[in-house]
Amino acid sequence: MNNLAKERNYKKIITALSIIIPIAVAALFSINLRKLGFDVEPLSFLPPIYATINGITAITLIAAVIAIKNGNRKLHEQLNTFAIACSLAFLLMYIAYHITSDSTKFGGEGFVKYIYYFILISHILLSIIIIPLVLTTYLRAKLGDFERHKKIARKTFPLWLYVAITGVVVYLMISPYYVH
Repeated sequence: MNNLAKERNYKKIITALSIIIPIAVAALFSINLRKLGFDVEPLSFLPPIYATINGITAITLIAAVIAIKNGNRKLHEQLNTFAIACSLAFLLMYIAYHITSDSTKFGGEGFVKYIYYFILISHILLSIIIIPLVLTTYLRAKLGDFERHKKIARKTFPLWLYVAITGVVVYLMISPYYVH
C-alpha cells in the first residue's frame, strides 16, 4: 500500500478527531460538576500550569524547526511528538478546570477589552483549525512522505505557534480576574 492510500485510511480518523474534539470541548465547557451537585473542589491551580504548557509548546515548536533546519530529523520528530503531548495535556487540564470551576469574566475595559477578545476568538478558532493540520503533518512525516509533510508544515507551524503563544497571552490578560 502506498503512502497516499495509507494516508486516506488515517484521514478518516483525523477527520473524526477534528470534529469530535471541538464538539466534546464545547459540550464539556458547558458542564460544571459542582453545579450538578458533585462534591468536587475547583481545580483553580490549573490555569497557570496549562498556560505554562502552552509556553513550553511554543518553545518546543521553535526548537523543532531549528532541529530540522540543522538536519537533525530524529530530534525534530521527538520535539514535535512532545509538542503534541503538551497540547493534549493542555486540553485535558483545560477541560478539568472548566468542568470544576466557574468561568472567569474578563474585567478589562476600553481598547484592551477589544484586544483581549480578538486574541481569544482567534486563538479559539485557530485551535480548532490546527487539529487536522497537526495530525496530517505528523502523519505525513510518520509515513515518510517528507515532501508533502514539508508543504503542510509551512502552514501548520505558524498557526500552531500562534495558538500556543496566544494561549499564554490570554491567560496573562485574564489572570488578574480569577477568583482564588
